[in-house]
Amino acid sequence: MKNIVIIILLLVINYPGQAQEGLITNINGRESKSLNGSWNYIIDPYETGFYDYRYKERNENDGEAYWSRPQEEKKEDRIEHGYEEPYTLQVPGDWNSQADVFKYYEGTVWYQRSFDLDDLDKNERYFLYFGAVNYEAHVYLNEKKIGSHKGGFTPFNFEVPKELLQKEDNFLVVKVDNKRHPEEIPTVNTDWWNFGGITRDVALIKLPNNFVEDYTLRLSPDQDIERSERKNKFTISGSFKVNESADSNAKVNLEIPELKFKKEFTKDAISEFEFNVKNLELWSPENPKLYDVKISYNNHTISDKIGFRKIETSGKDILLNGEKIFLRGISIHEEIPQDVRRAKNKEDAKQLFGYVKDLNANMVRLAHYPHNENMTRLADSLGIMVWSEIPVYWTIDFESEKVLEKAKTQLQEMITRDKNRASVIIWSVGNETPVSETRTNFMKSLIERTRKLDNTRLVSAALEVGYNREKNYVDDPLGEFTDIVSVNEYLGWYGDLPHAKENSNWEVAYDKPLFISETGAGAKGGFYGEKNERWTEEFQQWYYEETIKMMKRMPDNYSGISPWILTDFRSPRRNHPKYQEGWNRKGLIDDKGNKKKAFNILQKYYEEIEKNKSK
Repeated sequence: MKNIVIIILLLVINYPGQAQEGLITNINGRESKSLNGSWNYIIDPYETGFYDYRYKERNENDGEAYWSRPQEEKKEDRIEHGYEEPYTLQVPGDWNSQADVFKYYEGTVWYQRSFDLDDLDKNERYFLYFGAVNYEAHVYLNEKKIGSHKGGFTPFNFEVPKELLQKEDNFLVVKVDNKRHPEEIPTVNTDWWNFGGITRDVALIKLPNNFVEDYTLRLSPDQDIERSERKNKFTISGSFKVNESADSNAKVNLEIPELKFKKEFTKDAISEFEFNVKNLELWSPENPKLYDVKISYNNHTISDKIGFRKIETSGKDILLNGEKIFLRGISIHEEIPQDVRRAKNKEDAKQLFGYVKDLNANMVRLAHYPHNENMTRLADSLGIMVWSEIPVYWTIDFESEKVLEKAKTQLQEMITRDKNRASVIIWSVGNETPVSETRTNFMKSLIERTRKLDNTRLVSAALEVGYNREKNYVDDPLGEFTDIVSVNEYLGWYGDLPHAKENSNWEVAYDKPLFISETGAGAKGGFYGEKNERWTEEFQQWYYEETIKMMKRMPDNYSGISPWILTDFRSPRRNHPKYQEGWNRKGLIDDKGNKKKAFNILQKYYEEIEKNKSK
């Protein structure tokens, strides 16, 4: 039996005397109080609320710090900050789309809201949970700092010291800073909008003193699918992580009612276990079967929906549940173009996946960072396979050990949150990183870390390739270490025109599945003309027609494609005043929600592949 790794993310707690805690998973399946809604704000480009005039961090009791309550008791009192109408922002949400003053803003914004508690149980523990804050967050409650976090697309939580909580009028402040820095992940240079703010859900979680922080349930990685189906006997493996103060006699109960499974696990057994079940339906795009799961411990029950499946490679093929699959994919940015904003809720996820289903795709590449948990959970229920990626992008500092540790932290946070999502089949450690020995060692370290955290999924990274009319030879040394060789190719858009694809062929240095992780061309929606005129829908259509012809000549390890991209998205790099206007126009759907001509071309290609599979 392979070792089942317990994933424990340690977050630094800055409040004296508080123990470090791990990331608490599946917030929706626990008792919590939503702190979404209207928050007050202060724009603070000079970080006056954080540093004094000598540019030193203000001390905790400094009344001029913006985490303090602005209280004016007498007329002569000097108060230089405040949180009140009409300065409000909606959480979750990016600040850029909520007021013109924020459109291009990069810097610090202070968020504040007050909340009451229906009941304050001193025998319970309370945690503040943030789905994501871009990029750096400092969290204060009732004028005390309880923690900080870096990383714009992954969750974090802090325990709230019991003595800080009040039944009424809790004063919560979050300093949010989205400035770009060379030593961060991602770095200063990206091709997407740097949406700032508290972009995902915020909640106060209520838990007993001892509780299950995290858990893993999955089909055993050693499963022989054909034999299991023949004998109607499947093995599920897993682990539970209870907090360190748990009693040595702790017992965790696991129940999967539909499988008629119920078992009690002692503390000695919860770090690694296996059990057998019968009549298990495996998760797949054709049958996205999810099972209701209940985990009970210390009078606290967690509910989840989990699917079981096996993803692997065999030579040049990708196998799902023992059968060869072709990934009919599409890349997605976490944006709602019609509203020019970051996607933030279940309704947004439904809109994006509605387009995906209409395209007849069975897979999405969630680029270039972990998307909202709403996306992976909806993908579970819809049967859409997912590539999930950390923002190791282009030109980060590959020589820096500190940067590597930041990348590993974001990798761990991504895997911790979504390791129970059957839809996630590929963890990606980066995109279009320049080839060098230093970079390859950096990326190899991330790949090794990924496999240590989760050995049940494929690992990849989107590589670049030189554009060649006759032969594209993929030999990036990173391909030696990934499970599939993934390549971004734009022959016919960058360098030459689409007819350059007519005689172009592919060869890979590695005996592994080949996945085209990006390909595409720009077109402004509603702009029509000759097919050789750039930016027209006809040009983009021509590009896709030639691409598909080239795909039909691919070698036998060709296993899928995820063109770039589902919808137009905002990018400060795209500045043509007529055709771009701050938008990357490679979307198959424009910024008004209209399908471009190329959408139909890809849709028909995927229909053809699906029909041929069924023959």
